[in-house]
Amino acid sequence: MKTLEELMAIRNKMQGQVNLRADDANVRVVVGMATCGIAAGARPVLTAFANGVQEKGLKNVMVTQTGCIGLCQFEPIVEVHEPGKEKVTYIKMTAEKAAEVIEQHLIGGDVVAKYTISTELK
Repeated sequence: MKTLEELMAIRNKMQGQVNLRADDANVRVVVGMATCGIAAGARPVLTAFANGVQEKGLKNVMVTQTGCIGLCQFEPIVEVHEPGKEKVTYIKMTAEKAAEVIEQHLIGGDVVAKYTISTELK
């Protein structure tokens, strides 16, 4: 049987995970989770974003997944949608790169250009 403190800790953890999908979030982080994305390593990327956003307490960020984004050669792909700004597409992502994106883009407001699709297409 769990103590009251253990139950409260579980409740708080689960509330944080539920808040990742909150409707009041104004920044969306979308991870491509089609077969090609999963094969390329998108699952750890999704986990890194979800955990990182929760750990940093970013209430305005919603982490979600989608199917095929249509650029299989660049998987894992992450799109960041911010109101009033152009979508940013990060390519060939890893959990380590996700941590950088969280710190520099989601918290600091600076796009990590070296991981974007525009850099690859030059």
